[in-house]
Amino acid sequence: MERTKICEIYASPESYDKTLIKVSGWVRTIREGKNICFAMLNDGTFKSAQIVFEDSLKNFEEIKRQNVGASLEVVGKVKYTPEAKQSFEVVAEEIKVLGECASDYPLQKKYHSLEFLRELAYLRPRTNTFNAVFRIRSEAAFAIHKFFNEKGFVYVNTPIITSSDCEGAGEMFQVTTLDLEKINGKPDYSKDFFGKKVSLTVSGQLQEECITHAFANTYTFGPTFRAEKSNTSRHAAEFWMMEPEMCFTDLKGVMKNEEEMLKFVINELLRKCPDELEFLNNFVDKTLLDRLHNVVNNDFAVLTYTQAIALLEKVKDRFEFPVEWGVDLQSEHERYITEEVYKKPVFLIDYPKDIKAFYMRQNDDGKTVAACDLLVPGIGELIGGSQREERLEKLTARMDELGLNREDYWWYIDLRRYGTVPHGGYGLGFERLIMYVTGISNIRDVELYPRTVGKIDY
Repeated sequence: MERTKICEIYASPESYDKTLIKVSGWVRTIREGKNICFAMLNDGTFKSAQIVFEDSLKNFEEIKRQNVGASLEVVGKVKYTPEAKQSFEVVAEEIKVLGECASDYPLQKKYHSLEFLRELAYLRPRTNTFNAVFRIRSEAAFAIHKFFNEKGFVYVNTPIITSSDCEGAGEMFQVTTLDLEKINGKPDYSKDFFGKKVSLTVSGQLQEECITHAFANTYTFGPTFRAEKSNTSRHAAEFWMMEPEMCFTDLKGVMKNEEEMLKFVINELLRKCPDELEFLNNFVDKTLLDRLHNVVNNDFAVLTYTQAIALLEKVKDRFEFPVEWGVDLQSEHERYITEEVYKKPVFLIDYPKDIKAFYMRQNDDGKTVAACDLLVPGIGELIGGSQREERLEKLTARMDELGLNREDYWWYIDLRRYGTVPHGGYGLGFERLIMYVTGISNIRDVELYPRTVGKIDY
């Protein structure tokens, strides 16, 4: 007999009534009586199935004493119960113990804080909260691929090891095969594996632009790394980035794609994960569903950086961080704009060039660049994008101004010499998206095994 998935029964419990099936999973709870017991069995489906077994079962005593966490294989008949809390139950005829669970199993039927569960990262996917989070993460990733595939974008895999710093921040993880314990003084990188100093990538954008100039529309989606010594709830050393690049477009085209992509992903989650989102709305963030519907049901506003500063200066006394033209906006500023002024997502455009990356296209005013940050209620910045600088002389002048070595970017510069076109793109921090669509406030709780400064378990 093949195993039946619990989700299949939930989809149509009446059609399984009186059907003999086999289900397998982990015990969430056991309630025992003198002659009858009830066990909640979970096989990865968000909702568990209630298993009923009586003392007529030949190994009744063995099953009765199993601990929470034990894995069982159950053969029994489905009983359709539309009037009960559960729409069905499985009346067991046979139960086999697949794996016993020790009595010190730490996930008991009680409330566990997210901080406590963080120390049990190898077990926490079995809880309702993390079952919901990681299923939503999976569906969101699939939705991203689906969106770009249906629009004809080519999925590319950019290098994880690189010799260039995309953002110019210098906070990169060095990769070397040199024996660091035997080095005295300055390392000789000519003897290293690649013959030069290399690091883990902070972004695949620069390399991706090369292939975009062949396919016109591409996206990359993979792990990136940043050696930023920050212990905030929004920063991790290893995280995933989704970065599309588009030729023959300007900043408006970039923003249009961002809005379409975000609405598509959220609509897919609302359609495919209703139980998970309802649970998170009830137990994690009671504003979650309203916030998601706000995103998909509204046209996004557009506001220049200069206009935003003017708005913020009117109420500058309420902010912890100072507000003046030229500063990088903080989360409190971004949330004020989206939650109190516009009450919906806002594109903030035309940032001062001095606080943005070298590759962003300079505007005619000489002070700002064609950048766009998508700010959303409840979190602030969710996506950062720009039109890329396609003019050779402007790009190289900006690199010189920032002290970047042109030789490290010779191939990127050559793109401007060999048939460049207006183009742009954006970067979506995938974990930040998952935080937004689940209501989870700490990035450590949307990654399976988070890597943060001073912390690398498992």
